[in-house]
Amino acid sequence: MPPHIAALTLSTALVTSLAVAPAIAAENDDEITVIGEYLYTDKVNALKAPTPILDVPQSLSIFSAEEIAARGFTSIGQMADYTPGINSSQGEGHRDAIVFRGVRSTADFYIDGTRDDVQYYRPLYNLEQVEVLRGPNALLFGRGGTGGIINRVTKKAHIGEQFTGYQASVDTFGEVGVQIDTNFSTSDTSAFRINAMYDSLENHRDFYDGTQIGFNPTAKFELSPATTIDLSYEYADHERFIDRGIPTGADGEPVESLTDIVFADPEINETTLTAHLLRAVVQHTFSDTMKGRVTAFYGDYDKMYQNFYASGYDATANTVTLDGYVDTTERTSLILSGDLIGEVQTGAIGHTFLAGVEYIDTTNNNDRFNPVFTTSGNDKETFAISNPLTFSGGTGVLADGTSVTGYTFSSLNDKTDADVSVLSVYVQDQIEVSQYLDIILGARFDSFDQDVDVFDAAGDFTTRTAKDEEVSPRLGLVVKPQENVSLYASYSESFLPRSGGQYASVPSNPLDPDVFEQSEIGVKWDFADGLSLTVAFFQNDQTRAEDDGTGEQNEVRGLEVEGFEVQLDGQLTDRLYINAGYSNLSGETDEGAEIPRELPETTFSFWGAYQATDKFGLGVGATYQDESYISDFDIGISDDATHPTLPSFTRIDVAAYYDVREDLRVQLNIENLTDETYFPNAHSTHQATVGAPLNARLAVTGRF
Repeated sequence: MPPHIAALTLSTALVTSLAVAPAIAAENDDEITVIGEYLYTDKVNALKAPTPILDVPQSLSIFSAEEIAARGFTSIGQMADYTPGINSSQGEGHRDAIVFRGVRSTADFYIDGTRDDVQYYRPLYNLEQVEVLRGPNALLFGRGGTGGIINRVTKKAHIGEQFTGYQASVDTFGEVGVQIDTNFSTSDTSAFRINAMYDSLENHRDFYDGTQIGFNPTAKFELSPATTIDLSYEYADHERFIDRGIPTGADGEPVESLTDIVFADPEINETTLTAHLLRAVVQHTFSDTMKGRVTAFYGDYDKMYQNFYASGYDATANTVTLDGYVDTTERTSLILSGDLIGEVQTGAIGHTFLAGVEYIDTTNNNDRFNPVFTTSGNDKETFAISNPLTFSGGTGVLADGTSVTGYTFSSLNDKTDADVSVLSVYVQDQIEVSQYLDIILGARFDSFDQDVDVFDAAGDFTTRTAKDEEVSPRLGLVVKPQENVSLYASYSESFLPRSGGQYASVPSNPLDPDVFEQSEIGVKWDFADGLSLTVAFFQNDQTRAEDDGTGEQNEVRGLEVEGFEVQLDGQLTDRLYINAGYSNLSGETDEGAEIPRELPETTFSFWGAYQATDKFGLGVGATYQDESYISDFDIGISDDATHPTLPSFTRIDVAAYYDVREDLRVQLNIENLTDETYFPNAHSTHQATVGAPLNARLAVTGRF
């Protein structure tokens, strides 16, 4: 194991009771139960009904806004480094991509419990907390969620409060960021809040730059003592360079001598996103034991990415083959949902029930065009490797000395217009048999309809349709021998239509959805005041349909992943906070013929924060990721010594903070303290991400 130890993020002595980020963290009001004990508020959370973590029969992690600021997180991928059972994927340099217990996903993201499945990098500026649930979660979220989901909970307006928080940051690459969070009451029954951000993006790779703009005004109105409405509009405008990493060599590992070279067209590789997101939540309390909630969401997304990347590498000839494409997505989604949450007593048995309905209407227009080089008419060309490559703005010199005079993205790869409608009904009952025993029973019915127009190069199209109707059960058992200990067992299912998570297409001969089943057992123990331990053992099984060549379908086993996770979180003393996670995973595909890609056997992370004085704090952490295959490994066919592989790595980061006064903090985060070369993730064989070298970020946060 190469000794680069990981993430020592010396920040604020992150104890739950400390105001870690006074600049941007709003004061708690009555809506927030106990951060770290419940999944956020009694208004909106990933589990629909407020549930203590101790009573949830599955493994999960929560990052509060204070913790995000304290650790200096700026992306979802950084959180994955500190979450057992999940790891990040490259996402082709233009999107969040998370591997949940061996299942890569670009669609299992939610915002305030509502699906947010467009491919982009999600900002963190307007979040109250991030919830990471592992295992299939179809009962609450529908299709997808096969290995887990990430739910972002946004900041809402607070009635009766006036405050403004801000943050300004700069790093050693030259990236500058600004955030503001201001809340003001307009009456005894209404309030407004505005979160906004601007980032000028820079990193360690040549040609990389970009901007990220976010603007999110929200409003809260108390229509009556029993009824509230939350309104939100979010505008996102993102642009950044796309970097898809470097090739792997004859030994299967990324070629370290190429880490300073960007395999791209500097004039072309970029992604842009413009999004308008509107959310409304109306909640009414019928009684002390029953409330209802209606949520409406409308999203309008315009996404483009165009890029060249290394698709082949010849070490002997010192050449690289570049391929590319331009891809556009226009998507609108309307999501309407209603939940009824109540508590009833039948004799000595208590029931917390949830009943809901959800309707989704999505249109998705997507196309992809491959390049045509004007000199040869090919869609790929091979260049001699130099730094930088002799390829920019469509011109350059090929490996054989021939000049390239340009190209056009004119070769249609695919073009689809999809209309998707989903109707879902779900029920769940959390039965308190006694103070020692809870039983969770639930099921969800989804009707997933998809019509896709598939276009050819002449502009003609054929329409393909598919309709999937699935019931996804959820069963859980929670035994509490003591108030601070729970033993749990659970079984859950989810499904994924064969069109995938991005509605890309419908096969000409539609197949049944992939079905994922998970069994999990575990223990949760709050063994000290503010300190908790979770140990979970699980197995995920995928069943998929295959055409046997006669038009009939046969069920076969797909991906199978099993393993265990350990998570320790909380305060050891009044001044010392720790968070540690460990996972051990193994998997197979195709009935044992393959080992899955992107499945490190072991991951480990540690974060410790110490409040040295009333004003000064330090933190220390480490994240380790075992080696993993970049593509599925065929047992008995592939050569393990040369199969494309990401080497194991450990990374060390450090940070420190100083409170100039109660409402002003200066914080320094240093990443990769030992300046190690490492490769955190990949997309395919010749696209391995180059981790950032030693760098630092200075942030000033304040509040008035």
